[in-house]
Amino acid sequence: MPLTTLALELVPPNRERSPEQLLDEAHKVRRFAAQTGIDGRIRHVMIPGMIAEDDDRPVEMKPKLDVLEYWSLISPELPGMKGLCTQVTAFMDEQALRARLTELLAAGMEGIVFVGVPRTMSDGEGSGVAPTDALAIYQDLVPNRGVILIPTREAEADRFAFKCDRGATFGMTQLLYSDAIVEFLSQFARNNDHRPEILLSFGFVPKVETRVGLINWLIQDPGNAAVAGEQALVAELAASPPERKRQLMVDLYKRVVDGVADLGFPLSIHFEATYGVSAPAFETFAEMLDYWSPPARPQT
Repeated sequence: MPLTTLALELVPPNRERSPEQLLDEAHKVRRFAAQTGIDGRIRHVMIPGMIAEDDDRPVEMKPKLDVLEYWSLISPELPGMKGLCTQVTAFMDEQALRARLTELLAAGMEGIVFVGVPRTMSDGEGSGVAPTDALAIYQDLVPNRGVILIPTREAEADRFAFKCDRGATFGMTQLLYSDAIVEFLSQFARNNDHRPEILLSFGFVPKVETRVGLINWLIQDPGNAAVAGEQALVAELAASPPERKRQLMVDLYKRVVDGVADLGFPLSIHFEATYGVSAPAFETFAEMLDYWSPPARPQT
């Protein structure tokens, strides 16, 4: 059964923060959701498993709480919400990974996205289980098995089809700053019978992006003209006044939703505030949801 969800991403905080600070984001979620009228509509929290990446990351990667640690802290503060997470598989053997997945599921994770090595390594590196192998191996254990979908990446359609063949039940897109996903899914639907659930990911771009460039770094793909266009929109969003910024994001959201709504894929929404939860981010998300929101989840 599809997740049929609105998910909000919360990145595990740095370990150095105080016990009170570790709960800051969860408390902001409750406050801003109530203020913007979307209280009760966020059904999942997406917690990414953070690993060290390139040395040129614009924001220093400090030691962070583990997914399970963070979820155990914030879940009591966010009643009614379930968890989603990403899990790097490439550094665990099959037995250790099964134990980890079992822990995640027992803690309330309803969906797990299997991810591979960081960009500093090549596909296939790592002594553990490849994400595509994990999709098949743990079908008996993990009912909602996700993969990352990057519609602008070369040969992504073949890659995504292979992951679906291996057992992926949903794809979570990279942050979308163009409507490239529309043409991608249109072609995919014409050439494949797979109809996995798609979590469409949208991220708020605050003014600080102009100075820091973290979102620009996250979506980079040097030499890819499609991504260069997305980076240009990120720069425009960062430099725009609040009303213009919101209109640009809502317009993009409408184009994407309208473009993929009739292709046969179950759709969910994934929101991210890369620099932290804020009132302007929630105001933008609320306006996007006024246009389209995932349908109510069937009762079981």
